[in-house]
Amino acid sequence: MHPTRLSRPSLNPWGAIAAFSLGLGFLGLPPLPPVVAQEQQVRTLTVSGEGIVTIPTTLTRVQLGVEVSGKTAEEVQQQAARQTSAVVELLRSRNVQKLETAGIRLNPNYTYRDDRQELTGYTATNTVTFRLETEAVGNLLDEAVNAGATRIDGVSFIASDSDITTAQQQALQLATREAQRQADAVLDTLNLTRREIVNIQINSAGSPPPVPMMPQAARLESADASTPVIGGEQEVRASVTLQISY
Repeated sequence: MHPTRLSRPSLNPWGAIAAFSLGLGFLGLPPLPPVVAQEQQVRTLTVSGEGIVTIPTTLTRVQLGVEVSGKTAEEVQQQAARQTSAVVELLRSRNVQKLETAGIRLNPNYTYRDDRQELTGYTATNTVTFRLETEAVGNLLDEAVNAGATRIDGVSFIASDSDITTAQQQALQLATREAQRQADAVLDTLNLTRREIVNIQINSAGSPPPVPMMPQAARLESADASTPVIGGEQEVRASVTLQISY
């Protein structure tokens, strides 16, 4: 008889690890909880404020012109050119600001007889614009009449560029403070606290329009008395919108 040989199990390290892992799986260990990012809702209040600053108008913008009528186009054009040149020379000698041509027109004149149109002549009109300190405008208009000007097409009052820029900054500051005051009034009533500003919007802070004095054209006939020109005031407005968290 041959002796019975006992088989020896082979050692397999990978199998042992697999068995160990399988055993752990049956232990029912709870999985790790997922990390969930929770975002806190931001509460905001939107308010708008307006700032108004009043400044004096120290400059006057004038549009004046020469109007000549005659039989022929060449005649009136030449006469208008001569008078306009004299007026422009005067204005330059007085150191006016922003002197420029505003318009040059030549129009035919007609009469109607027995339902028929008849050409009777032409009218030439040349206009210029300029700026000058308001206190000096009255005397200059009188001198312009003597130089050949025959009409004023418009007079408006404006503040200087530097004064407007300063007023715009002041109006923005006032508008911002007004918006903050409104926010504080609402939040204090509700026992809430103003935190930080999350958005700023400047709605308007532009240059104010000139203040007109004479909306319609007027003819200048004589300069027996000095023309009174008195300036006024101009409003500069700004608006700001704030979005504030609380």
